[in-house]
Amino acid sequence: MKTIVRLLCAATLFAPVSAIAQDWPTRPVRIVSPFAAGGTADILARLVADQLSSTFKQQFFVENRTGAGGAIGVQSVATSPPDGYNLVITNISMLVTIPVMNPKLVYHPTKDLTNIAYVAGAPVVIAVNGPSGIKSLDQLVALGKKLGKPLSYSSSGIGTNGHLLGESFGKLAKVDVVHIPYKGAAIGITDLIAGHINFGLPVLGSVASHLRSGALVPLAHSAGTRVLDYPDIPTLKELGYPDLTTTTWFSLSGPANMPRDLAERLNREVTVMLKKPEVQERIQRDGMITEPMSIEQFDKFIAAETTRWRPVIEAAGLVSK
Repeated sequence: MKTIVRLLCAATLFAPVSAIAQDWPTRPVRIVSPFAAGGTADILARLVADQLSSTFKQQFFVENRTGAGGAIGVQSVATSPPDGYNLVITNISMLVTIPVMNPKLVYHPTKDLTNIAYVAGAPVVIAVNGPSGIKSLDQLVALGKKLGKPLSYSSSGIGTNGHLLGESFGKLAKVDVVHIPYKGAAIGITDLIAGHINFGLPVLGSVASHLRSGALVPLAHSAGTRVLDYPDIPTLKELGYPDLTTTTWFSLSGPANMPRDLAERLNREVTVMLKKPEVQERIQRDGMITEPMSIEQFDKFIAAETTRWRPVIEAAGLVSK
């Protein structure tokens, strides 16, 4: 099967590059979302699909293909012909942390993919439940130092940004922490609200309604500056943790060896899309931040993120043998 796919990809590569880019798209384009419906990544996938459908006057549709931490969905696109008709929403886990954790992963994040555009970054928020009485990060640290046992924290899975941020926070704050991974954010948020966990590290947008209701109290978030729609939440940087500045970022990728002018055309249209006031309003509502990058800039960004998180992953003993 892999041999057949390689032959199909090779055949596509022999087509004139300009002809592919000029005529594309002449049929519907698939955007794979390797995440469950309703989450931040899935919302972004559908936003991108709607906007590109309008721009190119052709249907861009979302197909959810979950499993194996997103690897199944990514692999389904990595082995597709590089003709622009199969794209995938990727993120920091798929392009950085999971490949570092699993050197035998079925795809390589740069050799098997054309990483087209950075879409948006969602800050991680350190949150506690309302009844805990904790109102600041200092109070959480003080609790950790007097509790006599590690502070428990939740994330949406092993190797996620929330997991790695929690480990780094514990070391920098000099408090013992224990990670409680969940299969997705929703269950972890439910347990956090119920008080079964000391604190959580969800993506800001996924807990917005709980922050507004008071069920959860935000102590800090990981963006470099305060988020426009959440101005009262301090950043970890301003609270003395500049090394914890990060976002759970999402991106658009396709198979390796996509025609360069086609990839650049998509990159330009994503950049234009993200500047539209209605798109900005929708993204900011979920606490996400856009940062336009060229393909070259995005490639360098992925390399820098890998360099940054590799030692954290190795120190946590997460690299499989």
